[in-house]
Amino acid sequence: MTPAKHTATATNRRPSLLPRGASLSPKQRLVLLLATLATAASAWHALAPSWQVPLPSAANLGEERLQDFRDALYFPIREFLHGGNPYDPAAMFAHWPVRQDFNLYQPYHLLLHAPFALPGYRAGAVAFSVVSLLLLIALAAMAAHAVRRFVPAPFGVTTAVVAALLVTSQVGKAQLYVGQINPLVAVGAAGALLARRDRPGWAAMALALAWLKPQYGLPLAVLLFARGSRRVALTGTAIAAAASLPVVALLVVRGGGIGPFLDVVVANLTHARGTDYGAVDSVTAQRIDVAAVLFRVTGWAPAGVELAVLAGVLGTSALLARRLTAPLADLLTCLAVVVCAVHQPGDVLIAVPSMAAVAAVWWRHRAGPWWGAAVVALAVPFGHLYTVDSLLGTAFGSRTAVTVDGVAVVFAWGLAVCAAARPSRVLVT
Repeated sequence: MTPAKHTATATNRRPSLLPRGASLSPKQRLVLLLATLATAASAWHALAPSWQVPLPSAANLGEERLQDFRDALYFPIREFLHGGNPYDPAAMFAHWPVRQDFNLYQPYHLLLHAPFALPGYRAGAVAFSVVSLLLLIALAAMAAHAVRRFVPAPFGVTTAVVAALLVTSQVGKAQLYVGQINPLVAVGAAGALLARRDRPGWAAMALALAWLKPQYGLPLAVLLFARGSRRVALTGTAIAAAASLPVVALLVVRGGGIGPFLDVVVANLTHARGTDYGAVDSVTAQRIDVAAVLFRVTGWAPAGVELAVLAGVLGTSALLARRLTAPLADLLTCLAVVVCAVHQPGDVLIAVPSMAAVAAVWWRHRAGPWWGAAVVALAVPFGHLYTVDSLLGTAFGSRTAVTVDGVAVVFAWGLAVCAAARPSRVLVT
């Protein structure tokens, strides 16, 4: 059997799954118990900031615990409910104790997450963190489902193991510590990829959730369209737009017309480009996209580099993903999404199901070493714990510490591109 045939057979084969009623072996029960205990312990530790964080005030704007919940959810929704426009940086800084402006999330975010902003701050923070934890566990279950497509494994055991690794990892803990909405976006993105063929309607709804952050939704919709899931891409985008339209209309009316509303959007983008955490030429921003990593590594950020990267990464990835089967095409898609536009290390959360499936296929069949290397490189942000970050900062400086994740993710995308481009490793759908 030639290497190409071996790879195609290994990846396309769908082994018989374990019977639904099959009992676990003693070893599997032990693994399930240990993984569940590890998940519970890590979850308790990760949830603690939600009830320990001090109430926001002008005196503690630098507080990192729940800072995204504070700046990107609670107070923007409060501003919206009080009749203001949360996309206006000047209004947010004048009315609320926030450190960052409210980025251009989909407007329906203000309605979807309103229940977490209605009670007091701490009650809302605890409720939001608990829901985020449940979404991480749901993402682990989706990873177990993706793995089970290619490797016969007990669903419950695999879910528990992935959940333990995820909640214990830096990427998982950061979602709860900072209060990010990435778990919901990741579930949406993963759901769109997993269901795009068998359940396109559900996949479209999932894509609409991924559109919550446009830097997720736009590239994912483009790549799904290029891979043949046109109905999913167009319907999901339309659902997100329709859900946001009433909020946009209300903000336009409040602001006095479309002109003033567009002025606020421009002001929002201008402010974001000038911050030390959002600018492409910032040496402290924890960005993992190609443009930002290129600057931190070389000091070079030519005009228009972000648009060039967006077009180049999406074009290359769309062309190659069409030649691959899942889960390889899904992993390449997820990597392209996070390196083509503004993204941070925690955004690699969307790749968890495809990453787990590719790792399982590679481990079982030892096929496609470049794909195995890509998974290892993508694991770097997950292992970038506080202790590791302290050691890196002490040994090589803070610039290296905030760059290593981006270099690893961009390298993973490069490995996936090279693997997909090799004629002997191309898998035709």
